[in-house]
Amino acid sequence: MKRALTFAASLAALASALPVAAQDVTITGVTVATGDGSEPVENGAVVLQGGKVVYAGSAANMPTAPQSAVIDGEGRWVTPGLFATVTNLGLWDVGAVSESNDIRAGGSPFSAALDVAPVINPASQHILIHRAAGITRAAVVGSASGSIFAGQGAIIDLGSDADAVTKPRAFQVVELGEGGARLSGGSRASAQALFRNALLEAGEFERSGTLRSTGSGGTSRQGDDIGIDSRMARTSRDRASDVLLTRFDAAALVPVARGEQPLYVMVERAADIRSALALKKEFPRLDMVLVGASEGWLVASDIAASGIPVIADGLDDLPQGFDQLASTQSNIGRMVKAGVKVAINASAMENPRNLNQYAGNLVALTRMPGADGLSWGQAFAAITSVPAEISGMGGKAGVLAPGANGDLVIWDGDPLEVGSSVVRVYIDGIEQPLENHQSRLRDRYRELDESTLPEAYDW
Repeated sequence: MKRALTFAASLAALASALPVAAQDVTITGVTVATGDGSEPVENGAVVLQGGKVVYAGSAANMPTAPQSAVIDGEGRWVTPGLFATVTNLGLWDVGAVSESNDIRAGGSPFSAALDVAPVINPASQHILIHRAAGITRAAVVGSASGSIFAGQGAIIDLGSDADAVTKPRAFQVVELGEGGARLSGGSRASAQALFRNALLEAGEFERSGTLRSTGSGGTSRQGDDIGIDSRMARTSRDRASDVLLTRFDAAALVPVARGEQPLYVMVERAADIRSALALKKEFPRLDMVLVGASEGWLVASDIAASGIPVIADGLDDLPQGFDQLASTQSNIGRMVKAGVKVAINASAMENPRNLNQYAGNLVALTRMPGADGLSWGQAFAAITSVPAEISGMGGKAGVLAPGANGDLVIWDGDPLEVGSSVVRVYIDGIEQPLENHQSRLRDRYRELDESTLPEAYDW
């Protein structure tokens, strides 16, 4: 039998089930945004059963959900959880304290083989804070520091359980352009050569299980035994003159060379984007994604023709480097208009909770003469279903559709309006706690008892 609950009373009624199992919930009286690019539906309803979405749309067509708690949403908004891409959530606690920071590994002898999945901390305050901001899934990776390869990223959920990793080794990241030039000796030419050499070595390793000699100062690895290569223990300085991969790195790049693991290519300027598109023609099996692409609007037709998706910074109105001189707030709008699939990335990897603000600003751009923005549905999809699809979770995350994961957020208003706040968050159908260090500080000082403080000087 159904039980009708007011929005406030339902919070206590369902909280006790949090650590046990997904709740069967029907939410009515809300505006529903499904995340698929369509516009919001007023007087909508959402039904969760067994940790999955059963229905999302007009309340008039809502199916009967036996044994489901019915919550009156009281005019609030319900959306899928936001999907953050190219973040470092869970990899650090205090940026300036190296012992708590696993973002960079500049002293490691490895590069492409670095895998963030085993070191993600689900109890990190950054995960808790971003969960409270409506982000339910994220693509996490470290930063390239000792090589053009940053390593293998993971898809995580931001749930309160101890198992954060949804998909380990979900993608590989390589820095080309200005970042790649800096890491490879000071020239983009060097970054391009290192990248091609790495793919060739991965191909050779796949074919023969050994690593080839390039004749460029490195020692041949043909004939090494299958055991761990002693050269893996070299320091980064020892490897400075050795352009050959370790066995571990070569093995990590085999799925990339096969096209089985997406390759996120970090580039900004138009010329570097064209070079990346040319790599796709040279290595057609690559499953490539462009990241950054501040000047993507200049080559939008070329990107669209390639079919390669883009993860772009939300709003780059001023250049932060010489590879972003043509950056514009209209970058994403113009790429989407040209037919490019674009997800919005947070400009700062450690702070993606501003994603909905960036998306809202792109909606506002449609009202500015000469500017190109996105419709509400397009902008919201760019922080939900589009990044989920790029990350290999299309139809499962970032969307309220039958069979999708029960990741949803209840907001007190339009989520693309900066004044709107998150009221409740569900991940896999389980309601999540929203408390974190920031919320505790807010509550502590909101009504601070000053009666025990010493009297101030009476001026």
